[in-house]
Amino acid sequence: MFICRISKILKHNATHKTLFLDLKMRAQPGQFVMVWIPGIDEIPMSLSHFGNEIAITVEKVGEATEALHNMKKGDKLGIRGPYGNGFKIVGKKALFVAGGVGIAPLLPLIKEYEGEKCVILGARNKNLLLFEDEIKKFANLYITTDDGSAGYRGFATDLAKKILMREKFDVVYTCGPEPMMKKVLDLCIKSKIPLQASLERYMKCGVGICDSCAIDGYHVCKDGPVFNESILMKLSDFGKWKRNEAGRKISIS
Repeated sequence: MFICRISKILKHNATHKTLFLDLKMRAQPGQFVMVWIPGIDEIPMSLSHFGNEIAITVEKVGEATEALHNMKKGDKLGIRGPYGNGFKIVGKKALFVAGGVGIAPLLPLIKEYEGEKCVILGARNKNLLLFEDEIKKFANLYITTDDGSAGYRGFATDLAKKILMREKFDVVYTCGPEPMMKKVLDLCIKSKIPLQASLERYMKCGVGICDSCAIDGYHVCKDGPVFNESILMKLSDFGKWKRNEAGRKISIS
């Protein structure tokens, strides 16, 4: 484990912050780290920036993420990783479909992908959109909001369907709410386009030992978090069920 300090904090809105860390790390887009918050918990977090800057983008949803939101510049964190299998860069034209904070693990990939790229960035409203200006530097950006406060009114998958009908892509990359990613999978199967999706599950160890993140015989931390369409098609729980911290199956549809 590396003990590092928070070097910079970017506040996006009341729900999202990006914490930059004084740590150098070699990683692949889509990999994650285990973040230890002293006295609170250890949780998995995707890397939203790496290279000269390492950063995690945090959505405030519980005790651990609220503790991260309350931290200040100079505070210490423990970092393990990077872990898991990241995205594989394929083809010369890619569509990226991101829902909410799901843009975080996709952002490094968007920057590294050298071909033509279109990004659909979806959120519930305009105040929750993340990294708009940064994405515009690297890709053709489409905005969707559930309430129509910015861009296309509707879900990211609604716009993805329209774009896939009029354009051809070599690959689709997606991350966000799992029901959204299940719809993206269905669209890709219908259009016969390869897909890579980053899944999220409750994790304790991060290395495939504790079984907390198991899904249909796979471990999200070790076999994923990125899976391709051929594996996703086999996962009966995908888009339907996950396990909570007590190991109990709960609906996500």
